[in-house]
Amino acid sequence: MTTPFRIMSRRHFATSTGLGAGAIALRSLLAEENPSQSPLTTHHPPTAKSVIFLFMSGGPSHVDTFDPKPDLTRLAGQDVPESIAKNVPRIKRAGLRNLLGSPWEFNQHGMSGLAISNLLPAISTHADDLCVIRSMTHRNPVHGPGECVALTGTSIGDRPSLGAWSVYGLGNRTKELPSFIAMNLHTDGMQFPQAAGWNAGFLPPRYQGTLVSPSKGILHAELPEHVSTTQREQELSVIQAMNRKFYSDTQLSELDARIRSYETAFKMQTSAPELFEINQETAKTRDLYGCESKQTGEVGRACLLARRMVQRGVRYIQIRVGGWDAHGNLKGNHEKMASRTDVPIAGLLSDLKRTGLLDDTLVVWGGEFGRTPTMEGRSGGRDHSPSAYTAWLAGGGVSGGQTIGTTDPIGYTVTQRPVKPLDLHATILHALGINPKQLVFDHHGLKETPLGVTGGDVVHEAFQPA
Repeated sequence: MTTPFRIMSRRHFATSTGLGAGAIALRSLLAEENPSQSPLTTHHPPTAKSVIFLFMSGGPSHVDTFDPKPDLTRLAGQDVPESIAKNVPRIKRAGLRNLLGSPWEFNQHGMSGLAISNLLPAISTHADDLCVIRSMTHRNPVHGPGECVALTGTSIGDRPSLGAWSVYGLGNRTKELPSFIAMNLHTDGMQFPQAAGWNAGFLPPRYQGTLVSPSKGILHAELPEHVSTTQREQELSVIQAMNRKFYSDTQLSELDARIRSYETAFKMQTSAPELFEINQETAKTRDLYGCESKQTGEVGRACLLARRMVQRGVRYIQIRVGGWDAHGNLKGNHEKMASRTDVPIAGLLSDLKRTGLLDDTLVVWGGEFGRTPTMEGRSGGRDHSPSAYTAWLAGGGVSGGQTIGTTDPIGYTVTQRPVKPLDLHATILHALGINPKQLVFDHHGLKETPLGVTGGDVVHEAFQPA
């Protein structure tokens, strides 16, 4: 018994080091990989093949973007009316004084007449594509836990991210790139990304998202200097032969995954670098996303890469844009963030529509919570408000030009059709053809689903004309 233990320990160490890209590839689900654990099928016809989640970290203010509240202007400087205050969660009852009117006007846009703030003029041109959910709600007012709630369903982030569940259920559409790619953009020194947002939780690690940089690409995926493709093929051939021989003796599932990760790593080293060569795109396309502008360049590049990823079969793309935390100087903060994101996101929607990809690509926009209708302190900012906020969906079978749910006259609480983060998750999975209540993972004998203990329901109205 002693000898096999020593052999496996050395082998485990050797196979755990691998190539730089191999370590990344191990987190990526291939459609044919380990079919005994992954369903790799749909429960109903999907309306979307891929998801692009535009996560606006910090909490964009719903009452200044997609949920118009004229009463805020009328009541500016007054306290929250008691009829509304009595329904505000106790954790936020301190913020019931000094209502702050929005610095921006709302206008109706498109054939649908959807009301959107003039803070976002470029996105407003896509009003008829947007399904705006104005009744998002949960109870955690803290950035880190709130981000975990938004992306995993629980505040402690101990469960798989939505992207991990997506690729667990369906696998990848390509063998050359990871199934789930995450990009975390500059945060302006504010709250840091929560790793739970792209982690696999209790799912096998291959379902974890692969972090990439819009400017540097997939780290460590390049072939080392002076190493040719032929040489790398020969190296991998020898490594794989030894791995397969050892696997035939041990039947270790971890080793089988490692063998596949080496194969994927080589494909990434030869195909992934091309993904990030956005100069292949026309100048007109790059300008559409604002790639050459200092203000919009980073987000524009990420959004253009998201479209290129969808074209190459990546299942789930998550772009986190930090900086929306407007405790002070709401006007300056949100104008800065809008100047970074408005043109790139509108460019993404336009380009997906132009290429025919919007039909089967679901685009999701939203943050971890909204912001209070009251002014925080004397600085003209707003505090965190998870009790009511906004998210929107576009493409992927969603019926645009409509709103779902309502909030009270000042936007502090949800009054009709509350939608919790797990409801949004269920809706996204539904678009991918997954019934989240039937997607099961055996976690030490516990039959886990993406909806956890509290559950969630599909927002079916999102797929129906208003």
